[in-house]
Amino acid sequence: MTATVEEAGRGHKERARLRWKTWICVVVVVLSNVFGNFLLKWGMPRELPGALDYVAVLFRPVVALGVLLLILWLGSRMALLSWADLSYVLPVTAIGYVLVAIAGRVLLHEQITAQRWAGIALIMLGVALVSVGTAPQTARPKTGQAGVG
Repeated sequence: MTATVEEAGRGHKERARLRWKTWICVVVVVLSNVFGNFLLKWGMPRELPGALDYVAVLFRPVVALGVLLLILWLGSRMALLSWADLSYVLPVTAIGYVLVAIAGRVLLHEQITAQRWAGIALIMLGVALVSVGTAPQTARPKTGQAGVG
């Protein structure tokens, strides 16, 4: 009987560790996306006359930092998707859309219409519905089988 109690304790600890790991990774995914895109927007000139100018602008420090943050975003998103369900990750990380809108309004003084704010509110509602009480991972299909369903 003690073996069962110990196994249950380990299972609980593993689920708690996975939950923490997931939320830390979600924060990295969201913030690196928000700030990476913000820095790209902030560092980009209004007009670039030719295709090579897009390459040259990559060497501006603000744009380069934005690109590095987006590389971090991609790597951390890949890591997150390696253990958490796609149907969990995408809605939960969608909070980044809300933060991008707020950054655009506050830091770049963009005008956001009531219709956009309504859309942002719907995104927040969806994030809340998916993230509250939902396990980040379900059972994985056996190797070679598609996880449809």
